[in-house]
Amino acid sequence: MKTYFLSGIAADERMFRHIQLPIGFERLHLKWENPLANESLQNYAYRLADKINTEEPFLLIGTSLGGIVATEIALRFKPLALVIIGSVPSISQLPEYYRIAERLKFHKILTGSVYKFTAKVKHYFTREDAEDKRIIIQMISETDPAFISWGVDAVLKWRNTQIPESLCHIHGTRDEVFPFKFTSPTHIIPKGDHVIVMSRANEINNIIAEIFSGFQNVSVAGS
Repeated sequence: MKTYFLSGIAADERMFRHIQLPIGFERLHLKWENPLANESLQNYAYRLADKINTEEPFLLIGTSLGGIVATEIALRFKPLALVIIGSVPSISQLPEYYRIAERLKFHKILTGSVYKFTAKVKHYFTREDAEDKRIIIQMISETDPAFISWGVDAVLKWRNTQIPESLCHIHGTRDEVFPFKFTSPTHIIPKGDHVIVMSRANEINNIIAEIFSGFQNVSVAGS
């Protein structure tokens, strides 16, 4: 069964380098595209969904921004399961200071290049192993600053209040981007940070295997 992955805002499929799917599940990565002028996060998600065969059963896994985009896709196209990692499924799980920042346009003061610089500096001091740290910093370096600026603005303007029925939400208690105290995860990673998809991959793989075990025998049309 096809399983579609969506990475974080300054990342790509390398973010999931340690994630292993159970036998019988095919991994496909939805790559970020350039947003249209003034495009909403919801409309952007629907455009990415054009790459998904929604006529057959499928699964979604997203981390950070990818989890938010995957949530919008799931609300419309109904995957068998939506797994978000270090992300949030609705605005009710965003801290109030995000909404204040959007109203006061604080985020407009910072350019995408500034976000890139601060993100790279932060990861020099985080706990990933040396190779993961190198890959994370490389992904940030390769990201278009304009996409980062759009992504930050799109998340702050996001207004979804619905929770997909198929949601499985994995979250670390030390997530610095989406603070744990505001979230309602179905699976908790104690002392996990925002990049648990890399730093705590073994635990996440076990959770995914448990979730996906219920779909081992689901038939795909035409197979």
